[in-house]
Amino acid sequence: MEIRALRYFAAVAETGHMTRAAEQLGIQQPPLSQQIKGLERELGVALFRRHPRGMALTDAGRQFQAEALRMLQDMETVKQRMARVAKGQEGVLSFGFTSSAAAHRFMPDALRAFRRSHPGVELRLRENNAAELTEALAAGRLHCGLLRVPVARPEGFRFEMLLREPVLVAMPRDHRFAGAGEAGAPLSLAQLCEEDMILVRRPGAPGLYADLLALCNAQGLSPRVVAEVDRMMTNLNLVAAGVGLSVVPASMGGVHPHAIRYGPLAGSERLDAPLTLVSREDEDNLPALHFAALLRELAAA
Repeated sequence: MEIRALRYFAAVAETGHMTRAAEQLGIQQPPLSQQIKGLERELGVALFRRHPRGMALTDAGRQFQAEALRMLQDMETVKQRMARVAKGQEGVLSFGFTSSAAAHRFMPDALRAFRRSHPGVELRLRENNAAELTEALAAGRLHCGLLRVPVARPEGFRFEMLLREPVLVAMPRDHRFAGAGEAGAPLSLAQLCEEDMILVRRPGAPGLYADLLALCNAQGLSPRVVAEVDRMMTNLNLVAAGVGLSVVPASMGGVHPHAIRYGPLAGSERLDAPLTLVSREDEDNLPALHFAALLRELAAA
């Protein structure tokens, strides 16, 4: 059964007249009459009673009219929805982020702007570390992600640095360097390496903390690493508990203010923390493409 036949039937049922229905549809009467007869043959039931003044629905015709109108409405709904999908205004966006990326005001501002401009898109959000986000993208479980320093650069991926921000040293409030940190006096890398340090990284993977270790090694310093964790919040929880010091993006500086002091690190220009958008080069999800364009626009502004 063709949708066209349903439209023809609905027009005849509405007008009650074959000629007026043909005029309304913009076709000749003979093909319209043939379509109605073909529909009746297909259904095995008479839909109209023909009389000199026009066409009247049979009881079966009235029942079929309700079904035909429902199917036509369903088809119109599908067409309208697919039109929105074709414009990227409807669909699903699976977006991942690291906790340190989420701490920057850029991310909630971007999500709020996207929800305003794309209210029909379902947002599926996932927090993870950079390595697991990259793996989820490779497996097709995410459309794009926001992280700091990439820990891997698989072939077929696009990594775009959107923003940069400085890093800070996070230390317990009762630490001997906490007063200097609060006053704004930079802590030297040598002083940092004399203390117990906590790193956020997958062992053996590059990233912000690999850059920190490389900088220490370049200066002949040997950091005293007491813990390596997968999450930035775990890192700061350990700092708050007095386990050690860490280096974090400046936007994390408001976490646990009752237990942590944040201060500058001398010579940390090479350790600035970026916000990096990661996506697949062949991504064809329109909401994801629109979201990436919005991120670039907001970052540029």
